[in-house]
Amino acid sequence: MKRPFSGMMLSLCMVFSVAAQPSLQIKADAPAQYVVKKGDTLWDISSLYLSSPWLWPKLWGWNPQIDNPDLIYPGDVLALVYGADGQPQLQLVKGVKKLSPSVRVIDKHQVAIPTLPLHAIEQYLKYELAVEREEIETMPLVLGSNRNVKMNTKGQTLYIKGEVTPNALYGVYRHGDAYQELTSGKVIAESLRLVATARGMRKGDLAKGEPGSIFVEEVKQEIRSGDRIFPLHQQAQYSAQFKMTKPKAVVEGQIIATNNQLREFSTMSVVILNVGKSEQLTEGNILTIKRQSPTVIEGQRGPRYVEDANSLEKFIKASSEFFGDENTEESTVWTMPKEPVGELMVFKVFDNVSYALVTKTKEPLRVGDFVEGLPN
Repeated sequence: MKRPFSGMMLSLCMVFSVAAQPSLQIKADAPAQYVVKKGDTLWDISSLYLSSPWLWPKLWGWNPQIDNPDLIYPGDVLALVYGADGQPQLQLVKGVKKLSPSVRVIDKHQVAIPTLPLHAIEQYLKYELAVEREEIETMPLVLGSNRNVKMNTKGQTLYIKGEVTPNALYGVYRHGDAYQELTSGKVIAESLRLVATARGMRKGDLAKGEPGSIFVEEVKQEIRSGDRIFPLHQQAQYSAQFKMTKPKAVVEGQIIATNNQLREFSTMSVVILNVGKSEQLTEGNILTIKRQSPTVIEGQRGPRYVEDANSLEKFIKASSEFFGDENTEESTVWTMPKEPVGELMVFKVFDNVSYALVTKTKEPLRVGDFVEGLPN
């Protein structure tokens, strides 16, 4: 039987660690008061007031009435005020009953609003894996089932090549996309997609030629021989709390894939980056999305973009790149800087890749755009 996540697990809350920042700039059209509605997120509300919503603790943290800004409920009324120092702050003006200076009475049936729309990232938090090919080869393999069918379903017993822990909960996974470096084409990780959940039955003994077995409890897709299993508790019991910070070290990478396969995408899209734990990335890191400005060749006919240059100028550019000489007597190759086009938040990190949610864009984003992060 499928086990629903608890309210605590489904309420996505974040704890921010914000370094000293300049005074917050409130949007000109920010509302003086806002009534929290069911379906709101903290990100939505903060977006009404700030251009960079991830700075919301700076706006809400000064208010002693909102000790935990993740605990805001539908029906609460928030008011924008300015303190004696002129700094903006949000105050809770409804939903508080003064039994004592620090006691707030909340209906036990109410659920605090989440920080981000959980539907955008929940499936990746719960079940998505991105691992190296060598690791996949070590995962226990589905050999077949107790029925002579090619596609197995709920209620069947699966036989496993590999050790199984009795009563343990497993995910049955299938190969998904291969994540590649865009320039070299090198595969740096492969995604695994959950197709079913199952419960361990027999341990098995490979030395004796005895397979382990699992019992299929829930199915998203038909199970096939050749699928792999992985202990589900290591994956599904994810932490729903994020400490949104700058990365610990300098990060330079690229967006190498998206969840929707579209040519262009915008906010609330899930993207895959070619950086991960090896670059000291952690969940909650905020990175800037940048786009490379086009290269210009300055020749005898004046400055022109590479695509508009003649064959000789393109050859000079290629030669200068190969030999490391950007300047020649006849032309100069100008490599332009990268410019910011958005922001994203890393929410799941593997060894060589990570998943991130796009939180801000200035223009449509593309696969191949760069990501950069600097430590505090």
